[in-house]
Parts: sequence; C-alpha cells; structure tokens
Amino acid sequence: MIKRVVILDGYTDEPAGLGVPPYIGTYPRLIAGALWLIDKTIDVKYYTVDQVRRNIDSFMENARNSDIVFFIAGAEVPGRYIGGKPITLEELERLAILLQDKTRILVGPAARYGFGMGGGSIAYSLERMKRLFDYIVPGDIEIFIYHGLKYGFEKAEPWRLREDYKIADEAFRLGAKIVKQHPNYGWNLVVEIETFRGCPRYIVGGCSFCIEPRYGPVLYRSVKGIIREIESLYNFGARHFRLGKQPDILAYMARDTGKKEFPEPNVEELRRLFHGIRMVAPELKVLHIDNVNPGTIAHNPVKAKEALKIIVEYHTPGDVAALGIETFDPRVVKANNLKVYPDEAVEAIKIINEVGSRRGWNGLPELLPGINLLYGLPGETKETYRINYEFLKKLMDMGMLFRRINIRKVTVLENTPLWARRDVVEHLLKKHDMLYKVHRKKVMAEIDQPMMKKLVPPNTVVKYLFTEAYIGGFTIARQPASYPIAFKIKGRYELRRIVSVKPVRYLAKSIVAEIVQ
Repeated sequence: MIKRVVILDGYTDEPAGLGVPPYIGTYPRLIAGALWLIDKTIDVKYYTVDQVRRNIDSFMENARNSDIVFFIAGAEVPGRYIGGKPITLEELERLAILLQDKTRILVGPAARYGFGMGGGSIAYSLERMKRLFDYIVPGDIEIFIYHGLKYGFEKAEPWRLREDYKIADEAFRLGAKIVKQHPNYGWNLVVEIETFRGCPRYIVGGCSFCIEPRYGPVLYRSVKGIIREIESLYNFGARHFRLGKQPDILAYMARDTGKKEFPEPNVEELRRLFHGIRMVAPELKVLHIDNVNPGTIAHNPVKAKEALKIIVEYHTPGDVAALGIETFDPRVVKANNLKVYPDEAVEAIKIINEVGSRRGWNGLPELLPGINLLYGLPGETKETYRINYEFLKKLMDMGMLFRRINIRKVTVLENTPLWARRDVVEHLLKKHDMLYKVHRKKVMAEIDQPMMKKLVPPNTVVKYLFTEAYIGGFTIARQPASYPIAFKIKGRYELRRIVSVKPVRYLAKSIVAEIVQ
C-alpha cells in the first residue's frame, strides 16, 4: 500500500511545455492528481531541484521515508533561465543512487527522448539511465500510475499513451492542489496549461528535430476539462496562467485536423475556451499563450486573424506568440520539412502585428510574435546566416514589432528523424561555431537592442513586475508572463515586491530601468 510519495521536479522545457520557475509544468500536477484519484489519503511532498540544492537534508529525510520517488526531468529545448536551473545528469544520477533502496520512477521528456544537454548537443541515450531507475515512463504518467496503483506497477505498461483525456482531466483537477507546495506560490507562479497533445503536421512527418509529431494523431482536451482544471487552480490561489502545452494554440479543436497539414482555426471553440477561463477565474492577473505555428496563419489568414482577435479580447497584454520559424533559408526549410518558407513567415508576423501591436494597460503591446531561429540543421551553409540576418533586418525596416529573437543551436533527441543524421549536425555545429557566435552578437547589437526601444519607448511606465533576483549590482524585475522582458534596477530592492518601472537605458536582452513611485 502506498502511503507517502515524493516528487522531485528537475524542470522540463519542451517544444510544447515549460516547467522552469516561475512556471510549474504539467507533470507534477498529473502525478499528484493520479495518486489522489486512486487514494486521497496519500501524502505527496513536492520539491523543486533548486530546493534540494539549498536543503538536501530535508529532501532526503522525506524521500527515505517515502514509498516512491518520482523524478521529473527533460529540459530538451535549450534556454537560459533566471528563475531556476534544470537538473543536470550528474545530479540526477547522484540522487537516484542515494535513493537506490526506494522505488524510483523517471518521468518527463528525458524518459521518452533521452537526457538533453542543451543547445548544440546530442541527448544521452535512455540506455544510460536504465540502471538508475526501477521504472522509466515514456508514456503518459497518469495512465501508468492509475494502472500501477490498481494492479501493481509490475503489471503497468510504462509506454502506454492516453487514448483520451478522461483520466488526465481528473488528475489535472485533483493535482491542482500541488501548486501550494511550489516555492513561487503566492507571488509570480505561472501555471502551464495543456490544451492538446501532438502536432497537426504529423501527417507529413513534422519538423526533423521536433518531438511533438512523434505522438501520432493529435488529441484535444475538451473545453470543459481545461476550464475545470483552471477553476480548481484558481480556487487554490493560482492567478497566472499560460496556455502553452501545445505546439499551436490556433489549431485547438480544428475540425480538419488529420486531413490538412495546416488546419483552419476553430474560432468558435477558441472563444468558448477563453471566455470560459475568464468566467471561472475572474480576477486572474495573467492569461497568456505560447506556441503558434506560422504556417497556420499563412495558410488560413482570415480565420487566423479572427482567432488572434479572440485571444487579444480575453488575454492580458504583454503576450507572445512564439513562432517556430527556425530559418529563413529555403534550403534548410526543405531539408528539414519545416513549417514555412520565408515569405510565409513574414506574412504571419505582419498579421500578428496588425492584431496585437497596440499597447495594453500594463505598458506593453498586447500580443507580439516571438521568432525562434535554429542552427545546426542539415542543409545549413554559411549563406544561411546572411539570409537570416537580412530577413530580420527586412522585418525591422517594415516597422514590424517582435518580442524577442531566440537564436539557439539544435538539440538532437532520440526517436526524432534528426537522430539518424546526428553526425551531420555535429559536423555543422563544429564547422560554423565561430560564425554562429559572430552572428548572434550581430543580431543582438543591430536588431535586438533597437527593438527593445520600440517595445518600451522612453517614459513608458511598465506595470505589474515582480522583483525576482539579484544579478551583479542590479535587482531583476519581470512580469509573470510568456517571455517576459528583464528589467534591471540599479541597487538591491526587496525581493517578491510588485513594482512599476520606466526605462533608463536599453540593452540587447534587457532594459535598465528605475522604479516609478
């Protein structure tokens, strides 16, 4: 009989889904909720890896007195984080060995695609981790727990994927309570909400590097299921939400999914969803989105514009539609089956600007595109860097606004098409390493920095920022948001304080600011 369980959240970052603080991802809530779905008396203790680093004794005491320890890991998308540092492979191995007399279960993208080591790397194969854990769960964790508690974990099938959201919806609703144990609870915690799983482009294979199409046919959550989860989270004190656990929010409930590579947005269901969220969480502070497929906009411009207008009607400003453009080089697009060619990408950016560039109550534009560029993909040449820079410059000259350009190196994950070509990727990353560094600095200096001034013009007051950390001689303040701007306030101010600021000086990735009294 299971009485005590410990969850160690090593943080996740996937193409669809973020769980690095101030975000809490979907996995901790699914684990806790699935346990409580079977037995509400199970004592569940939740720790982030940063809490373990600060006080390992408390964690070890509870873990050694538990029946099961769940390890959540898999920062598969490379990123830089202010709020936390994902668990390293060495930390994961050490903690698993220290708890070798306990039932240890590995959950998250690391259990399905190997342990990503950041941009420009080849993920460690799952073979290396098999000796560390009693169970590695590449399938859906709520299904594994549900069957494990009912029939015994030795009879559960860790590879089994959900066929519908019936169990997951209940697990999400019951597991909402776990947010109260998160160290960011009560101030800037952002809850990542799953709306569907899989990519509509699975019918043509999807992008070469991406894990989402590997799930097969798209599976949508019902509006009712999502709203009931948000209502539960809201009742437990959550006030910041992001519909981020999907590859394209505009494809939610699209009727021709499975028939068309870029299905037409279902504006009626999107309105039901966003309106319903506002009804059950009337005093929420943040409602944002994450991923948008630029191909959905380019192939369905009229319906996509309607859908974007609905989002702007119900969300909160400072929102970002992250576009996985990956490259403006047609050769790389073709070689990796990417989403859009350059002119299509430009059209998607224009449409988002038309709908979302006006300034909202908190001082920031309502909804802007974010541009993801990926390097090291097959087909890349030195010319790719010139093409990408020229398209970014063209967008600037057109007067387009975009929240940020995310320049990163590809991570090669097991079970993706790129895994079979990882030698090509390694060669390109090594060959273009210096070019990549020069290119990144050039974009920061000539595109990012002037764009910051357009996003937050002089004398603009930006509201609802939380002081989060001290870096150098500055206090860092950010909104609980999708891709928030980091404001650097000279001096050391009390942390966890809500402030308003105005800009003093513009940097490439942040703004030096002063507090407005």
